[in-house]
Amino acid sequence: MRAGDTLPVELPDAVREAVLAPLVDHDFHPVRGDDLTRARFETLITVADAPAPPGTTHFDTPAGLAVRRWCAPVLGLDPHVPPAVYLARRAELGAAEVNRRLLRAARITAFLVDTGRDGPEPLPAEEICRLDGAAAGEVAGVERAEQAVAISAVSGVSYISDLNHALAALVSRAVAFTATLPVVFDAARPSRGAVIAAANRRLAAPKEELTDPVLLRHLLWAAFDAARERGLPVRFHLPRYGPHRALAAFLGATQQFGVPVVLLGSLDGDALHLAATFPHVYVDVGSVPAHAASGAAAVGRLLELVPFHKQLFGSGGRGAAESCHLGALHWRRGLAGALAVRLAAGEWSVPDAARVALMVGSGNARRVYRL
Repeated sequence: MRAGDTLPVELPDAVREAVLAPLVDHDFHPVRGDDLTRARFETLITVADAPAPPGTTHFDTPAGLAVRRWCAPVLGLDPHVPPAVYLARRAELGAAEVNRRLLRAARITAFLVDTGRDGPEPLPAEEICRLDGAAAGEVAGVERAEQAVAISAVSGVSYISDLNHALAALVSRAVAFTATLPVVFDAARPSRGAVIAAANRRLAAPKEELTDPVLLRHLLWAAFDAARERGLPVRFHLPRYGPHRALAAFLGATQQFGVPVVLLGSLDGDALHLAATFPHVYVDVGSVPAHAASGAAAVGRLLELVPFHKQLFGSGGRGAAESCHLGALHWRRGLAGALAVRLAAGEWSVPDAARVALMVGSGNARRVYRL
């Protein structure tokens, strides 16, 4: 299947080429390199990451239907084949060939791989490069670095210095930091004394998830300080009900440093407003069309609310290569529909539409991540 065959509308040649141009995937998570059982595959194609209730299947979801419609032809099958046929073909080809076909069909020229979360047997970034012929860069998770420091530190004082050293080491090889914002947090930088006291408590249970509000604030500021030294972006995963008031305060406090901040996850109206308000704030938009009834309407809303130079494509691919392929496909289809509406209404010119497609698809990420 040719990539152009998946677009739902006719577009002028220049716009069509821009929509289908290779993407920079700034929000990619490692995919599995082993052969997957049906049960494991089904958990990887949904956000639930859990088995379907007894007597049901995750193939009876929008993601499941999309896999059978859009991924089946990439593996040499007819669209809409039964799940058993799709999975049999997947097993016949083997994980390496499946990953190679799906990632190449996504037409992605660079993957920025988020290593911030553990996953079973992920495919290393260098292997992704060999499979797809694309470049790859690491997005380092600060929570993982903090836990390693908490395990090895001998005191609250050494915790502070060890964390600084660990983040500096990550900066030397990563293209960005990533962190998950707590649902409730204070944007102010905590005092050194408060951090030392909290760190001493943390050392008593270093393998537990970090929940102390003082250390969470300290980690955010420490990561921001380290990124500032090299001008790297800091990415924040927003909870479903984001802490927008505290986040706005934090963004206001960090605006003067000019470090790019990229918002991932729950892009409600408040989050989009932050991107439109603060000059150093950007948003990930790639996963939006995949979770909306109408991709064109979802992308159109982004084009109305967020400056074009603030939007970054990210597939959100994780676990199964199908998720990356579908992320790219849904984004292109949604963008094509949104641009077609504006062109038909005479609101945009052909050069403007092509320029925006290239900005969001790759140009903004190259600028923000210094690729």
